[in-house]
Amino acid sequence: MSPRSEVGGASDTTPPLAAGMLLARAPPPSPSAFNSPTISVRAFHRRRLAAPGAAATAASKSPSLRVGQKRKQVASVANPLVKHCVKLRDSAAYRRSCRRLVLVGLAPILEICRLGLAAIDCLLLLDGAEVPGELHELSGGNVVYVSATVMKKISGMQSVDSTEAIAVMHMPKHFCDLGDDEGGAGLDASFQSPKRILVLDGIQDPGNLGTLIRSACAFKWDGVFLLPACCDPFNEKALRAARGASLQLPIVSGNWCDLHDLVTRYGMKMLAGHPESSSDGSERTHTLSNELADSLMSESLCLVLGSEGNGLSEETVQACDLVSIPMEATSHVISRSVTVIKCSSSEMNMDGSQVQ
Repeated sequence: MSPRSEVGGASDTTPPLAAGMLLARAPPPSPSAFNSPTISVRAFHRRRLAAPGAAATAASKSPSLRVGQKRKQVASVANPLVKHCVKLRDSAAYRRSCRRLVLVGLAPILEICRLGLAAIDCLLLLDGAEVPGELHELSGGNVVYVSATVMKKISGMQSVDSTEAIAVMHMPKHFCDLGDDEGGAGLDASFQSPKRILVLDGIQDPGNLGTLIRSACAFKWDGVFLLPACCDPFNEKALRAARGASLQLPIVSGNWCDLHDLVTRYGMKMLAGHPESSSDGSERTHTLSNELADSLMSESLCLVLGSEGNGLSEETVQACDLVSIPMEATSHVISRSVTVIKCSSSEMNMDGSQVQ
């Protein structure tokens, strides 16, 4: 059975179907949350200088320069700052060791800064551009102007049309890699009496992973647990897809022993989205129904979603109660399934709509 047709997997270009059915594919954050960055982005484009010789004029007017302060510029890809940024972009291990991440593009930078989710370590702007006023204070004046060649090198893109800005930001404090931290202490610091945890099992596509994190955040779940073989949530593409959710929601990276510790510690029930017609455990797969949904309302749950290509790992299949959502199910049943996995049923109507 194609993973496109049932819960438990998805194509490389489409978020896992379980996200669509169980999490109802949460919409992007409300525009009111951060006053849509479109206007600021357009204003920023207008401030870009067409003539190369005008850069000095822009520097003299830029609010980032204090009296006696020199304009910081980097034109060579051999510069240590450039190498640092490229390594942050390419290496999850390096990001975690530095507790820093790279965000590309003015719009996502503005979104995250307006939500107050992360502090800017360094703001890199394409040479000949001014600092957007609202980012000046947040960047602490640590602005570096870079050449188009450097901007392409750091962003990994062939064009600078949509990459006028890159920010090096602090990784959120609530991210925990249990491979580096003490398991029990890390779990306690990240999850405090959780009711709903989304567990991702081998999700390798950054866009899919970011979308799932955003959906869990929109439904007010308590956090996300990443099993081995998942891509890094602070991969630049995953950050874009999450729209700031990965900087809001507690995220823990660990193995199955760590997950069992979490489940035991908080008395959680484990469910996994799984195709109904499969040879690796379908005899134990429950079809989602109103009765099953009602029975789970008061339970503390971990919901495990499998990878795009391979579905659930064997360990997940053996450890979890398997649940499938038939494609012929009515919208009413699907809506109830969304309500079940919601952290607090009082915040959502029974038809799946948000309480106003």
